[in-house]
Amino acid sequence: MGKEEQKINRYGLVGKNIEYSFSQSYFAEKFNKDKIENCSYENFDLESIEKIKTILEKENVKGLNVTIPYKESIINYLDRLSEDAQIIGAVNTIRFLEDGTTEGHNTDAFGFKAALLKKWNNHSKKALILGTGGSSKAIEYVIKKMDIKPLFVSRKPSEGQISYDEIDNRIMTSHLLIINCTPIGTHPDLNKAPSIPYDLLKKDHFLFDLIYNPEKTQFLRKGIEIGCTTQNGLHMLEQQAEKSWNIWTEI
Repeated sequence: MGKEEQKINRYGLVGKNIEYSFSQSYFAEKFNKDKIENCSYENFDLESIEKIKTILEKENVKGLNVTIPYKESIINYLDRLSEDAQIIGAVNTIRFLEDGTTEGHNTDAFGFKAALLKKWNNHSKKALILGTGGSSKAIEYVIKKMDIKPLFVSRKPSEGQISYDEIDNRIMTSHLLIINCTPIGTHPDLNKAPSIPYDLLKKDHFLFDLIYNPEKTQFLRKGIEIGCTTQNGLHMLEQQAEKSWNIWTEI
C-alpha cells in the first residue's frame, strides 16, 4: 500500500485565527520524538462555530483540542461531557469514541494547576481573574478547590463581577493572585496589557498569564519590574496537551 493510501489518525486544533498556535508544532515534535507513526495534527481555523459540523464528520479524526473563542459554544455540538467539563462549563479537548459519538473534556484545569503549583507559596486567599471566557472557567474551578476566592474582572461585568475601573487599592491589596485569561498582549499585539493599576503592584503579588507567545507579555514585564512572582502559560499548555493525548489514546 502506498504511503498516500495509508490511513492516518488525524488530530487537530479548533479555533479562530490560530495560525500562531503552539499545538501543531508541539504534537509534530511529540510524534517524532516518541516515534508515533501514522498520526497528523492540523489546525482547523473556523470563522464560525457552525462549521464545526464538517470537522466532526471528517474521516479518521480521533481527537481535537478547542481554543478561543469556541470552548463554550462547542458544547452544543457534542454528545456528552466528562464530569469536569460539565462542572466547568467549557471544553478544550474532544475525544471520538468507537461508536462514533463525541465526548468533551477540559484539560485546562489540569494544566493550570500543574503550572500554578510550580511557584505557588500560599500567596493569597483571593484572586483576580481577568476575563470571563472559557479558559477563565477552568481557572475558577481550580482555585476554588484550593480555597482561593475568585473575583472576575470584565469589560462588561455581570452580577458579581467588577469592571477594570473598579480595581482600587483595597482590591489590589487583598487579591495578590492575578490571572490574565484574556488574549490581550499575545502575538502580534505585544505592546498591550490588561488595564489594571500596575502602580499598585507589590512584591507579594503573583501574576499568572495564560499567554505563552510572547514568553514575557507586558502584563508579566510590569510584574517583573516590581519583583512579583510571575508565570506564563507555556507549562500549562504543555501539561494540558499531554493530558489531551492521554484522553485520546486511553482504551
